[in-house]
Amino acid sequence: MYVAHQTGHALYMAFAMFWEILWALILGFFISGAVQAVVSKQKIAKILGDERPKTIAVACALGAASSSCSYAAVAIARALFRKGANFTAAMAFELGSTNLVVELSIIMAILLGWQFTVAEFLGAPLMVAIMAVLFRIFLKPEMVQHAREQANKGIRGIMEGHAEMDMAVTEGPLFRRMLSEKGRTAISHYFVMDWVSIWKDIAGGLLLAGVLAVFVPQGGWQAFFFTSHATLSMLWGPIAGPVVAVLSFVCSVGNVPLAAVLWNGGSSFGGLLAFIYADLIVLPILDIYRKYYGLKVSLFLFVTMYASMAAAALAIELIFKTVGLVPAERHAKIVETAIHWNYTTILNIIFLILAAMLIIRFFRTGGTKMLKMMNEVPSEHHAS
Repeated sequence: MYVAHQTGHALYMAFAMFWEILWALILGFFISGAVQAVVSKQKIAKILGDERPKTIAVACALGAASSSCSYAAVAIARALFRKGANFTAAMAFELGSTNLVVELSIIMAILLGWQFTVAEFLGAPLMVAIMAVLFRIFLKPEMVQHAREQANKGIRGIMEGHAEMDMAVTEGPLFRRMLSEKGRTAISHYFVMDWVSIWKDIAGGLLLAGVLAVFVPQGGWQAFFFTSHATLSMLWGPIAGPVVAVLSFVCSVGNVPLAAVLWNGGSSFGGLLAFIYADLIVLPILDIYRKYYGLKVSLFLFVTMYASMAAAALAIELIFKTVGLVPAERHAKIVETAIHWNYTTILNIIFLILAAMLIIRFFRTGGTKMLKMMNEVPSEHHAS
């Protein structure tokens, strides 16, 4: 009976957290869809042709305008690389697309607090900059050539069709493009496809967060994060955070609820940031890197990304501690989250109506066919 009761409590907490962030998810995916509807992937590939600092910065910005699904981001990065984008710029785009998107920032603010949102948006560019420096020092031309040869084999990963789709409206003023028939259709298609591509991560993250919050005692997390030793905890956190991410299999926006559990449990500020950054080195994605670029380059990506994430997270924690922005209390919205008739419920109703309108347009404009193509590789040789 105890296990059944605790399981029910975990499931309720998962749903309550979902209800807390639902409107933010819809808003974030709507904004992402609107931006994708006017940003052409073909043009992005041309822009990202080198590894100059300006190009890397543009890659981050364009990534922020892309899908927040980690698997889609990885597939899009390879598609850009194959179309001529510089490898470093493509990886910067990939990191930007999962760490600088609107929906992530809103959900972090709701569950964790505004300090984490600010830290994320300061730390993500720093992480990319560190990665770019490591690439410049250690990435050899022959490794890039091998990666390109492997990428051009077209070995199938996940979300290949989503990566190849380019429905952007590129003619006319920006808002006119968004409000046009083609623009509204493109927004609805990107909105639904982004939801389809990421719902498993969101559901998995919520369920895992609920289970860990209920079944893992606070003392267990505190021991793991060495909370009784402030300096050791600060140094250990950015190393341990990615390890938890790699083993959890949860990526993209879905890891924020689990991050709330880790924060309440005793993770350091930097450790939590490193955990959130590490969505692109979880085990399934590492296997996709192997297929896309070969074993040697996939290991190189793991090591350099891990080092970049840990270093950036530690640096941001030191800066935030210096200026007094690290939250003194640990009350992330997970354990005490409940469903009430309040502004959250009102916002959910409003944005659910928006979502319904977009879904209806999606199906009325050939959306079913698009869904079937999401995991296909158009005109590609399917290797394994």
